[in-house]
Amino acid sequence: METNTMDEQKLADDSNKVISPMRSIHMIPMDMVNGFEVRPGMYEVNGATAIPCGVNFTVQSYWATSCELLLFHRLEDKPYAVIPFPEHYKIGKVYSMIVFGLDIEQFEYAYRLYGSDDPKKSLFTDKSKYLLDIYAKAVTGQRDWGVLSRDTNCYRARVVKDDFDWGNSRQPLIPMEDLVIYEMHVRGFTRHGSSGVEYPGTFKGLQEKISYLKDLGVNAVELMPVFEFDEMKDYREVNGKIVMDYWGYNTVSFFAPNTGYTAEVEHNHEGTELKRLIKELNENGIECFLDVVFNHTAEGNEMGSCFSFKGFDNDIYYMLTPDGHYYNFSGCGNTLNCNHPMVQLMITECLRYWTTAYHIDGFRFDLATILGRNEDGSPMSNPPLLKNLAFDPILGNVKLIAEAWDAGGLYQVGSFPAWNRWAEWNGRYRDDMRDFLKGDYGMSHIAAKRITGSTDLYDPKERGNNASVNFITCHDGFPLWDLYSYNTKHNEANGWNNTDGSDDNRSWNCGVEGETDNEEILTLRRRLVKNAAAVLMMSRGIPMFLAGDEFGNTQFGNNNAYCQDNEISWLDWNRLEENKDIYEFFRYMIRFRKKHHVIRKDMGRCSLGFPEIQIAQASEASKILRVMYAGRKEKNDGDDIVYLAINTFWEPQEFQLPILPPGTNWYVAVDTGFGYLPEGIAEEKDMVLVSGGKVKMIPRSVCVLMVK
Repeated sequence: METNTMDEQKLADDSNKVISPMRSIHMIPMDMVNGFEVRPGMYEVNGATAIPCGVNFTVQSYWATSCELLLFHRLEDKPYAVIPFPEHYKIGKVYSMIVFGLDIEQFEYAYRLYGSDDPKKSLFTDKSKYLLDIYAKAVTGQRDWGVLSRDTNCYRARVVKDDFDWGNSRQPLIPMEDLVIYEMHVRGFTRHGSSGVEYPGTFKGLQEKISYLKDLGVNAVELMPVFEFDEMKDYREVNGKIVMDYWGYNTVSFFAPNTGYTAEVEHNHEGTELKRLIKELNENGIECFLDVVFNHTAEGNEMGSCFSFKGFDNDIYYMLTPDGHYYNFSGCGNTLNCNHPMVQLMITECLRYWTTAYHIDGFRFDLATILGRNEDGSPMSNPPLLKNLAFDPILGNVKLIAEAWDAGGLYQVGSFPAWNRWAEWNGRYRDDMRDFLKGDYGMSHIAAKRITGSTDLYDPKERGNNASVNFITCHDGFPLWDLYSYNTKHNEANGWNNTDGSDDNRSWNCGVEGETDNEEILTLRRRLVKNAAAVLMMSRGIPMFLAGDEFGNTQFGNNNAYCQDNEISWLDWNRLEENKDIYEFFRYMIRFRKKHHVIRKDMGRCSLGFPEIQIAQASEASKILRVMYAGRKEKNDGDDIVYLAINTFWEPQEFQLPILPPGTNWYVAVDTGFGYLPEGIAEEKDMVLVSGGKVKMIPRSVCVLMVK
């Protein structure tokens, strides 16, 4: 290393000195290191940041004793420059240096650290390993989807120019109770040839479908992981077909968008396509949520790779057993040590970054109970990370949604630490409603609780009224059509002899396993799909469903399609035309939910004296369940009363409606059995008057009524 102190007078007269936009100080070089003009950097700004005079590099490591910045030409394996951080550029555990004269479009970068040889502390003893910046805003080496990288040491970072123009775009800020969440995989949503988009499988392709989403009526899309991940991690050949890590739950970099999802190369402008997508979603009244994976990384266990976190501070970023092995509460080889102060800082900065730079409206946290585990893996009663995120001012308007369980057996549905800020994927709703809707005996009383807000799990006094995200299907498990087409999973294509994926599907094939031409069975399946959609949209809490459920998309019985980048996972848009009635039913039920606020929240006392929620015959022996919501209309101009009736029995049922005063009547708005409505749904002017106050329901059907 060659280091020279530069002439201060010369620097004082240098006409090239600039003022940092991040600090009101003169940015003038102070040293020369290996031919590069440098000076101490901005220690509180993590990662690599372009400034007028060059680039600020800040990196931290608890165990490192020295650090080198490595600069690469694009696609080159060896660095063209090595710039050691001068010893006096280190403050505490942080190295920071401004390198003058760098053009961000001309280089990629990585780090090399020196220090402890204790592998429990860090794994940077192999000096041939280049370490990816934990705070990198863009990652190279993964641009071409499904292409094996040139080596296992391929990751470099790029400096991103943050000049995206958001204009006057504003986020929708939709109240929680008004959300209808649509979970999707960015690639799978438009990758199939039937999608009809110009840029299939990309952010831009998804953007082409915004008009479809708006017409459907959903107002929040939840994107499965879009952080940079390694889709080649599980690259194998199974029965002549390639499988890979398609879902993306193996994060390489938390701050960088997945470059494999872009239609065009975005060198040094990574994220632009995603930002355009989010901007247009917001302008159409649709919020954008990200599924974030702060429970593990793609580095795996002691048999896995070392490209970033392990090399910086192995025992800080991961939970280690006393003998140095990796705790595996994630089921994916390692577990992020979320409640170590340095990791807390990284996670908080990451979420703040996505909130400010990308205008993200909400985050769904994969295996979120891991975020509440102590450094020894034990559950914490008052996890500091979860509390800090709940009260962080930058995240103040962001929705926080927890998957309140993990692979280590910690199940916290209904007990997740919340501070009235965290909502939860209600796994109990999924399980109980699946059992109930397929006709399991003795489920009515439990189903009534789930439909009316799961107050047995979420006490409104402690959790508010918006803690439950209700869902029957999600990416993990059967899609809705398969839920009524298969009794058992069929995951042979995954290559694990059908041992992977859950056996607890709570599904019913309606008499034939898989595809069939039997019209009677197909009619029943269509009715059960509509039943599920109707009940979901008539439940208190926030509804969420899986993309493609609205037109009967199938995964052909695969309930763990994590590795299937093919027709098993891609949405087949041909089914939209084949199942137009299912699509129109979903669309109708979403509109119905939005119109009738009493379904979603307390709207004040009904003038007819009906309670806010009334449940009828919710006993274990009952064959039919009825729930009535009553209150005032949104502008207090009359009563709003809607009635849900569910017959899950295999025989017809009849029930008596509540008596109404003269001048008001019950009308059928929805009948999945077609007993009252030939199309199953009706606009208000076409609703059918109920005579005699009694409703007859065919087997396995749902009716929705309203008063007018």
